[in-house]
Amino acid sequence: MDWISGLAELLEIVPEFFGFSGDRQNQVKNMSVVAIEDLPNSSRTWVFGADRTLSSTESKILLQEVDEFLPQWKAHGAELTVGRKWSDGRFLTVAVDQSTAGASGCSIDGLFRALKSIEPKLGASMVTSGLIFYKDSNGAVQSVGRERFTELGARGEVGPQTRVFDTTVTSLAEWRARFELDLKESWHARLAKQKQPV
Repeated sequence: MDWISGLAELLEIVPEFFGFSGDRQNQVKNMSVVAIEDLPNSSRTWVFGADRTLSSTESKILLQEVDEFLPQWKAHGAELTVGRKWSDGRFLTVAVDQSTAGASGCSIDGLFRALKSIEPKLGASMVTSGLIFYKDSNGAVQSVGRERFTELGARGEVGPQTRVFDTTVTSLAEWRARFELDLKESWHARLAKQKQPV
């Protein structure tokens, strides 16, 4: 059994010899950008919705810029373990694993500034507020203001089965559970209540 304890000691020494420690934050030092699927449910999450659908060329420009920014995104000098996902030509989801290092106010501002700086290249806004995103009868993602969405509900153009997107989610658990839902299962139902079932 001595060889087992010797092996255990060796396994503890080798990582330190190569400059690693048991600290999780140091272990992810060279893998700050990971697949969003690999991040835990507790990861802090932001969803940015473009005010129009981006073309494949525009999407490529956006993702090139984002992928240059994320690896060097830090909070008070600490590496952030982050993932991102682009979907429907409209939505950029960014999530940070809070267990390695949490995004600070300054670092969050940096993310927003980075996205704002990309907007002129796209001719579209990525940092929007007050827009409601939904799929129309053809399955295309549309965005309108809240008042307009209420009007669509009153006219029956959106209803209980309309797919809506909740850009207010703040964790990956929420994003995975309710980013895209039927209107009847989402808070959006309050905006289109005129056509909701009693």
